Amino acid sequence: MTYLIEKSSPKVTVVIVNWNGERFLERCLAALMAQTIKPHEIILIDSASSDGSVEIVRRFPVVQLMGLDQNVGFARGNNLAIKAACSESLWIALLNPDAFAEPRWLETLLLAAESNPGFDVFGSKLVAASDPTVLDGAGDVYHVSGLVWRMGHGAPAPTSAEHAREVFSPCAAAALYRRSALLEVNGFDEDFFCYTEDVDLGFRLRLAGYRCLYVPLSVVHHVGSGTTGGQHSDFSLYHGHRNLVWTFVKDMPGVLFWLLLPLHLALNLVSIVWLALRGQGRIICRAKRDAVLGLSTMWRKRQQIQKKRLAAIGAIWRLLDKRVIPISRKT
Repeated sequence: MTYLIEKSSPKVTVVIVNWNGERFLERCLAALMAQTIKPHEIILIDSASSDGSVEIVRRFPVVQLMGLDQNVGFARGNNLAIKAACSESLWIALLNPDAFAEPRWLETLLLAAESNPGFDVFGSKLVAASDPTVLDGAGDVYHVSGLVWRMGHGAPAPTSAEHAREVFSPCAAAALYRRSALLEVNGFDEDFFCYTEDVDLGFRLRLAGYRCLYVPLSVVHHVGSGTTGGQHSDFSLYHGHRNLVWTFVKDMPGVLFWLLLPLHLALNLVSIVWLALRGQGRIICRAKRDAVLGLSTMWRKRQQIQKKRLAAIGAIWRLLDKRVIPISRKT
């Protein structure tokens, strides 16, 4: 089976964007070296790390190191690598430095792509690196309020066989994209810097007519926010909540934007109150202030995105999560 895939599978470029990920990189790259299907190339963007990341990467001569003189963020880092990828690569696989792929990760994604020609984006099953019996995510969910989360995050990982299924978008910590699709939608939005940029990309790909399949056999052990202080750090909170607003404004199509806008505003107000009570009032207010300051830019982007929309509004509506209590660990 592996021999046949190696002979017939299209070329894949694996992209890793790193910033001070020294404590994860050796395990991440060693796992890539152990893949049953070897990627055509591996490009690692290092955003001016101040730790020993570069020295670790140099232990893996097959990895193409692109060192930058400043931290450009996850979004721009990936865009640089996508543009630099070999022209023969039909697929781009994204992998975080704190994500450790099981040996058949890439093979399974390519098999899914071959078997499901109606899909152009494929998401991996993420389990907690510290405890693989705990699920880290089974695809990204977009709620009608504009809230986003990883499906099943923190729940017990399923012990029975799972079937591949369509999800709204993949978590870019470990995902496979058709390169031509990424180029068509101009890749990641670099204004986002990091956090929620993968959901925005997934939304724009959906609007352009592309679909995402969750592939449960493509397993990756994920630390999560390994270099940014954790999911509840001020850094993560600021970028996540600012970008949450921008994603809704840019991407929610047509009548759905106006229909769901009151709910989105309510979500933002509740977030401010809730996080203020947790002692993070200053950072959440700064995030929402900067989100508002960027609205004119995002509205201009919206006009271009919606002008090119191919997906029917009904198709988008069917994929939105509509639960009254949005966050759920159900998979």
